Amino acid sequence: MYHMIRILKKIGIALIILIALFIITVILFVSFSPQFGGAISKEQKTVYGKSNNYVQGKFVNQQDVKLDLSFGDMRKGLVGFLNPIPNAVPKNDITVERIDSLDIVNYKDATRLIWFGHSTFLLQMENLTILIDPMFGKVPAPHPMLGVKRFSKELPIEIEKLPKIDAVLISHDHYDHLDYGSIKKLRSKVNKFYVPLGVGVHLSEWGIASNRIIELDWWEDVKLKGVTFTCTPAQHFSGRGLNDRSNTLWSSWVIQSASESLFFSGDSGYGPHFREIGKKYGPFDFAMMECGQYNKLWPGIHMFPEETAQAAVDVNAEIVMPIHWGAFKLGMHSWTDPVERFSTKAKELNLNLMIPKIGQEIQISTDSNHDATWWKMIQ
Repeated sequence: MYHMIRILKKIGIALIILIALFIITVILFVSFSPQFGGAISKEQKTVYGKSNNYVQGKFVNQQDVKLDLSFGDMRKGLVGFLNPIPNAVPKNDITVERIDSLDIVNYKDATRLIWFGHSTFLLQMENLTILIDPMFGKVPAPHPMLGVKRFSKELPIEIEKLPKIDAVLISHDHYDHLDYGSIKKLRSKVNKFYVPLGVGVHLSEWGIASNRIIELDWWEDVKLKGVTFTCTPAQHFSGRGLNDRSNTLWSSWVIQSASESLFFSGDSGYGPHFREIGKKYGPFDFAMMECGQYNKLWPGIHMFPEETAQAAVDVNAEIVMPIHWGAFKLGMHSWTDPVERFSTKAKELNLNLMIPKIGQEIQISTDSNHDATWWKMIQ
């Protein structure tokens, strides 16, 4: 009996040591890994305090949105993530259409976009080359072991082959939108970074000079040559570490030239801000609307596909494209559920859809309809 007690004590001590080592490892990883970005200073907090969206040291949504899950919700979420979801990822690699750097450099025609999957776009407008939420990494997480790989092995163009970029727009600091590895490779190529309040702290930590970072609050705008970028509301949250939730602002973006107007929703739950944006800046020739990674456990921060279609109506979009799908598994639904449900509802609402393949050129000035069900061909 005494011998058994000694064995149990040794096992208990070993478990305590392992738990302690795990905690220390996590703390060290979060503290010293560059992927987590920078921290907001006291001086910056004082500046952000002038914003109507900054309350008691945190950025807030226009509406009261539930962000904290109850214990029961967390249990449901854990079970959902651990249980296999039918068709959660494509059985085969998604093939993409390719574009080369010379094509980008020499392009001088009408406004066009190239979708990289999820929420990443290359936009060419008014002889400017712009990247939106440039996430070129394989896994949207601070470490490859903490996420599922991208659905496509290739991208339309490797980040190293991209030419000079006039501007980068970032909607918020989550890993599937702001990627350390991508920014590190882009920093010598980009002229200006336009970000919501606070997001610049990460870019500064990663070696971007402050004079190349323009932070904007909701409803503020800035002009670059013939294009105006307006930072507009979204209903979401932010954070890259264990204790920095909502330290930086999140946003959507309005992109306007003298003749065209585009809307990029960023990540957002459905709310009255879409109608407000539509009234102020619509109609939009083309709207890129979040559609994917939703769940009943977090309805306030990601739209269901039917809400995405309604939001497109609210912003008064001439052509609408569902985004935030087709690249990563971050929710508990099949990988095609967003686009299938969105397409059904959008057609009920008589929306003009555009659903291109990854890498396919998007010309918003033409009547070309990309509403091909290409995803059904991938088994």
